[in-house]
Amino acid sequence: MTSFDSSPTLTAWRAVLAIAVVFVMLATTGWTAVRHQHSAGPRETALASWAKGRIAGHALPDVDAPAYRLARFFGTLTAGQQVALTDKYPLVVGNLNGAPVTLRYRANREALRRAKSEELARSGDARLSPDGREEALRRVQRFGSLLAGDRQILSFDPAGRGHAAEVFGDLDRAQRISVVVPGVDTSLLTLERTGSKENAAPVGMARSLYGAERTARPGARTAVIAWADYTAPAGIGMDAALGKLAAVGAGRLNALVGALPGTSAVTLFCHSYGSVLCGLAARDLPSRVSDIAVAGSPGMRAASVGALHTRARVWAMRDGDDWIQDVPNMAVGGLGHGADPVDPGFGARILSASGAMGHSGYFEPGTRSLSNFAAIGVGAYDSVSCASTDQACHREISGEPAAGQA
Repeated sequence: MTSFDSSPTLTAWRAVLAIAVVFVMLATTGWTAVRHQHSAGPRETALASWAKGRIAGHALPDVDAPAYRLARFFGTLTAGQQVALTDKYPLVVGNLNGAPVTLRYRANREALRRAKSEELARSGDARLSPDGREEALRRVQRFGSLLAGDRQILSFDPAGRGHAAEVFGDLDRAQRISVVVPGVDTSLLTLERTGSKENAAPVGMARSLYGAERTARPGARTAVIAWADYTAPAGIGMDAALGKLAAVGAGRLNALVGALPGTSAVTLFCHSYGSVLCGLAARDLPSRVSDIAVAGSPGMRAASVGALHTRARVWAMRDGDDWIQDVPNMAVGGLGHGADPVDPGFGARILSASGAMGHSGYFEPGTRSLSNFAAIGVGAYDSVSCASTDQACHREISGEPAAGQA
């Protein structure tokens, strides 16, 4: 575990470095990095149609209604009506918190088929630049991959860089649910990768965690969600130094967790910028969230665990070769994400990240980082390996409450 020097001299130098980083980012990316062009996408068109739609003589509910109310609406429909609504409005039903998950899977398969067909047509459009046609073909390949086999796509929106979420396991019957929240550069095209980078992408992270959880407790019914259903920063620019995208994502994460079926405990596994999002979501998370575990975090926009205002246990880890340790943990005029979660003064239980292989390697099979995540995910706290010097973590696995945490 990296040691931390809190001397005034080091703090001053880190402040200077933080300001220098800000000016470099302004010079290279400009303030326009935080502005996003907006145009109506296919889902917005579908939402406009849904708002005017009817079924069995009744108006369709507001998509922003509470999840329990939407669940009640679907419960009043016959099986045939549910399917008809799903097939007519796949981009709505597939992203609707409160809709039965099986309907969402069906809806997103249909939405993916339509999106794949549209991108295939675009790829042959002579008006597109070569780069545009190449990107269209990459999206065709991605959508085709998501359609393969019996994959369970919980959300999908092809607009812009795209959003998606995939489920591993039986979400309806799960006793424990884990949600993987990825960081910078998450998009439809980076949702999954192959080869040596497979477990550095959201789908690979979640699949790896699901396998490790089943190994950690074979009899447990677990489900893992690869949650790439927010707009993440594109690269290490101004968006990555600000909390705006994380704040919007936090609202989406809370909506997802609040609509998950059943009453099973939920654990959040938040990587890199995803931990910023989880930190901002923490205050409003439903009580069923029992644990928040962060890895490679630049900060959680809080000075301490207490400042997160959550009853969930907070765990943190960082590999000794993770470059994120060189990013200043500062908060200056909205820039930067604050205290380091693996600093003992922050108050998180500090986990061993042995074998993690740098910033993108926390979910690699055979690593202590992954086995620790799996143990937390299934509630096997006595199997957790703490950082050698962290007494709060050792007290947790021995059953003694850690100071300042529930």
